[in-house]
Amino acid sequence: MVASISDAIYYPVSDTLMVRGEGIYVYDDDGNRYIDCASGTFNLSLGYSHPAVVAAIQKQAESLVHVTSSFQTESVNTLVRQLIAAAPANLVKVHLKVGGGSEANEGAIKMAQHATGRGEVISLFRSHHGQTMMTTSLSGNAFRKAPFPLLYPGSLQVPDPYCLRCFYGQRRDTCGLMCVERIDDFLEYASGGQVAAIILEPISGNGGNIVPPEGYLPRLREFCDEHDIVLIFDEIQTGIGRTGRMFAAEHFGVQPDAITVGKGLGGSGAQIAGILAGERLAGLPAHHHSFTYGANTLAAAAAVATMEIINQPEFLANVRDTGDHIMQRLRDLQRRMPVIGDVRGVGLMIGVELVQPGGAPAVDLTNELARRGLGHGLLLRTSRYGYGNVVKIRPPLILTRDQADEICDGFERVLREVVS
Repeated sequence: MVASISDAIYYPVSDTLMVRGEGIYVYDDDGNRYIDCASGTFNLSLGYSHPAVVAAIQKQAESLVHVTSSFQTESVNTLVRQLIAAAPANLVKVHLKVGGGSEANEGAIKMAQHATGRGEVISLFRSHHGQTMMTTSLSGNAFRKAPFPLLYPGSLQVPDPYCLRCFYGQRRDTCGLMCVERIDDFLEYASGGQVAAIILEPISGNGGNIVPPEGYLPRLREFCDEHDIVLIFDEIQTGIGRTGRMFAAEHFGVQPDAITVGKGLGGSGAQIAGILAGERLAGLPAHHHSFTYGANTLAAAAAVATMEIINQPEFLANVRDTGDHIMQRLRDLQRRMPVIGDVRGVGLMIGVELVQPGGAPAVDLTNELARRGLGHGLLLRTSRYGYGNVVKIRPPLILTRDQADEICDGFERVLREVVS
């Protein structure tokens, strides 16, 4: 017999017991209410128990919960059409036979390898593309790879476009986008000469909410074309409205060769993910990347309802408006509190970087702020699994202006408590 349920659950869990969620709020068994500033695990794009998503799941459950993906179903067919209509025009294939973001990213890489006949993959410093052995190996964080002696071969990481802490010690107005141009050196001296793909998040998720400078992604697109390299956008976190556009690719005006989606596609927590690909990446035999619960009809029905809501212009406009409002308030706070080194983001994908005097990362303070947030009614998450110094502000996309102010007021209270 175990002493407590916490001893029986393999991974660490809080003593807090959550019992109900509604909109942007979640409630514990003592009746305390919290604003979820992380949208669950960034997957509750429409918040908790959105009525349209719940109704879609209930209706679908009455007829067909699951059938093998070898057959067509109405919910999957509808979702495929929605995704193609919303995606960049060059992406005309949808692969839904995956269960989560890690599998979607790994599948896109397999497509690139199959299409090019090459095997190596480039990712960025601080990158995080999943939890499978392949995607763990692609991570730009040594601490994630350290426990595993057998890593996927053929991956290399290059500096990310982190202007605040530029790897090359440059300034954006004079750097000439060295973080793209110097990839040539990695191809020449660090690779095996067989690079199939570059995979990156348009805005880094776990890596610290790094927003690339103007021109970076268009130049990277050109670089990939010059070297016949497949460009994959991991939009597991940035996609499905998070940046105020359906895909972050739109915000930056770039057409990648593939986009991976997941998390927010399920609206209120349905487990679904997918790969959007161009014609060049078509042709990978299904048996090379197919998972039991991929293309699930129940999850697809939830995603269809989610897409219908998020695709409305007024919905996306509200994401941009509330995101801009939070950014303005946090930048005003930054002017008054030097512990905030940077505020950056697009739409409702926002990061607040905390620093020590002199500018060094304030990792301990960042974790303490997130820990104390619970006492102020905020669920907060930090970058790099607690190794980073960025607080991630990514509430459900249904956020109102008043609720945005609730977040900013609470954040200021807990920050002042931590630094006092």
